Amino acid sequence: MDQLTCMRSFVRVADLHSFTRAADALGLSRAVVSTHVADLEKHLRSQLFHRTTRRVGLTADGAEYLVRCQRILAELEAADEAVRRTRFSPQGRLRVDVPVVFGRSLLTPALPKFIARYPELQLEVQFNDRIVDLIEEEIDLVVRVGAVREPHLIARRVVTTRLLTCASPEYLRTHGVPADPDELRRHKLVGHLGAGSRRPWRWHFQRGALRRRLQLPCNVAFNSIEAQIMAANRGAGIVQSMDLVVAEALAAGKLEVILREWSAPGAPISVVCRRALRDSAKIRVFADFAAQLLLQYRQRVDAMLESPH
Repeated sequence: MDQLTCMRSFVRVADLHSFTRAADALGLSRAVVSTHVADLEKHLRSQLFHRTTRRVGLTADGAEYLVRCQRILAELEAADEAVRRTRFSPQGRLRVDVPVVFGRSLLTPALPKFIARYPELQLEVQFNDRIVDLIEEEIDLVVRVGAVREPHLIARRVVTTRLLTCASPEYLRTHGVPADPDELRRHKLVGHLGAGSRRPWRWHFQRGALRRRLQLPCNVAFNSIEAQIMAANRGAGIVQSMDLVVAEALAAGKLEVILREWSAPGAPISVVCRRALRDSAKIRVFADFAAQLLLQYRQRVDAMLESPH
């Protein structure tokens, strides 16, 4: 029995809760993966999985063994990297997932320098505004907006945000400026639809210790933040979004902040990877790169918002 090979199959089955999906991910047949796990269970004299027709779940012994296997395999990968000197020249495939606005506005313009610096990396980037499952979708690293609660992930919080309520000067001239959040119900609103959501997100307001969350009727709602901001720029209505997203439009005079005294904290933005991969050189260099882009833009946005328009 090749114990490391069997451990890799066991970890992938545990991650994906399926022998079939684990086999597909490993490029093996289901029978081979089943044999690997069976050999491991025979070697350990312990059952690692509860098997049903619908789902594969870990036993108590399996859960404990999984933690140790993940640690061993991560150490092995780190040892391989050290021997290949990839700490100085990261290499191999790196799959990342980033929010659409971040990807188009910040990441894409900066990528040529990153690629030139690390020519042995094969970078695969997908733009996405939904929360992806890193294990299920085989993603190495994500830039995530919002809280990170999964225990198998490690998050590096990079920047905080604020929610700004804005509208175009043309819209405000025509429809007036609301003085209180409740007055928004009499205005045209441009909302955001989260992934899989049938209703637009609630709007958040805070003035001192007073916090309010309002489910407001929107005249139009988009599942794309870019489309949402573009519609507001063209006078479709009032929008609420993160300061990092609307800063350019505010600086250009396409949008104006309203209800400024009701500005509420927004979601944090973090760089996230699987805990088992946190010491990987390729993860580290891209995480540093993405974090630097976010921090530089945070400083730029702060300067935009502080300067008179």
